[in-house]
Amino acid sequence: MNLVLCGMMGAGKSTIGIKIAELTGRRWYDTDGVISDRHGKISDIFEYYGEPHFRKLETDVVKELAEQDNLVISTGGGLVLKNENNVTLQKNGKIVFLRASLETLNQRLVLDGTRPLLQASTESISDRLSRLLKERTPVYEHVADYIVDVDGKTPLEIAQEIVRLTASE
Repeated sequence: MNLVLCGMMGAGKSTIGIKIAELTGRRWYDTDGVISDRHGKISDIFEYYGEPHFRKLETDVVKELAEQDNLVISTGGGLVLKNENNVTLQKNGKIVFLRASLETLNQRLVLDGTRPLLQASTESISDRLSRLLKERTPVYEHVADYIVDVDGKTPLEIAQEIVRLTASE
């Protein structure tokens, strides 16, 4: 059984995924990291090939990782918006939604120039994050087996909470 972390960009999926792997001895994969290693910078993929191509690459990685067992998988923020990915991940995994407030996301992302979905927009980063959060939260909540609030907690505290919640998985 795999542990799958989903949530908004900036929620801490990668950092917390590494901590869970350290605590449990599971192997950790970041879907964005796998794509970057194989295809180059995500911002370049978005710029030269478009978001639909990037989403196809995500689905390919999900299919590959879901066939393995005992992994911690940190997903890209938009990965679970495609139902095919959720169905694939749920076959051999439990999905944990890392829920972060708009304030927390703003603090973490306002100076981050690496997020394609925050760059190509006439909206402010805060407005864009607010809109994405409103659009995506219902999907995250729907697909999640567990919901963990991250505001005001350290990555280790969050990882320990997830390990406790999923101990019987």
